[in-house]
Amino acid sequence: MTFTLPGFDLSHFVRATLDEDLGLGLPGGGRDVTSESVIPAEARFSGVMDTRDAIVVAGLPIAAAFFRALDPAMEIEVLVEEGAQVPARTDLMRLSGNARAMLTAERSALNTVQHLSGIATMTRHYVEAMAGNATLLDTRKTIPGLRHLEKYATRMGGAQNHRMGLWDAAMIKDNHVLVAGGVGEAVRRAKAAGVQNIICEVDRISQIEPALEAGASHLLLDNMDVPTLREAVALIAGRVPCEASGGVRLDTIAAIAATGVTYVSVGRLTQSAPAADVGLDFTPL
Repeated sequence: MTFTLPGFDLSHFVRATLDEDLGLGLPGGGRDVTSESVIPAEARFSGVMDTRDAIVVAGLPIAAAFFRALDPAMEIEVLVEEGAQVPARTDLMRLSGNARAMLTAERSALNTVQHLSGIATMTRHYVEAMAGNATLLDTRKTIPGLRHLEKYATRMGGAQNHRMGLWDAAMIKDNHVLVAGGVGEAVRRAKAAGVQNIICEVDRISQIEPALEAGASHLLLDNMDVPTLREAVALIAGRVPCEASGGVRLDTIAAIAATGVTYVSVGRLTQSAPAADVGLDFTPL
């Protein structure tokens, strides 16, 4: 099973996560005390990972990598595809191999699948609530070190990624505008610097024309209510994509998406998604 994400080193992530759990480098660390003292070295287990919740699945290839890092010969069968929407009590993965390796990798594997599937599941709820209007975007409100994985999970849930970081687009926000002296001037400076993709945040209608005249390629309509969003969309008139952002909730996103905006961005997809209830049961062989 091959799993690659641009900018993400799977082997490093797996090793660093296992080392953290094993306490590598700490006094007395570097081992699984419980498994080593209780489980014979030659013991073998079979296991089934399943979900107790209805979920959108994300993270199974990463879970497999944790187990194979400790037992390269482990037999693993992934039973569902990434991004699949499955009911509660669905089996996700079967595995068999060295019992100590399985027990040592268990928590890291489950934490990853629970977290990423929780994000993918919440994302799917938001996408479904939008009823085909607009496109859902994630944000940079991610746990440090997990951005690539969390944004992968939003894609599995049906969203598109906003910018991946500070490097792939300019996003001019209120503090940039404050220092530059105005929306138009801030956009002009980015344009003069050769930036191609310039996202400009506007929080009132009067900022729209100055931002467009200066060369903004995307407008972020910040914390506008539904009537104001409709007014903004009419004024922009399709000249650039526009995005509603700020305080969007599951119970409000349908009305926001129906205003005609191109995108709706939601920080809570990666900031507040609850973990999915995924478990792993073992049987001695």
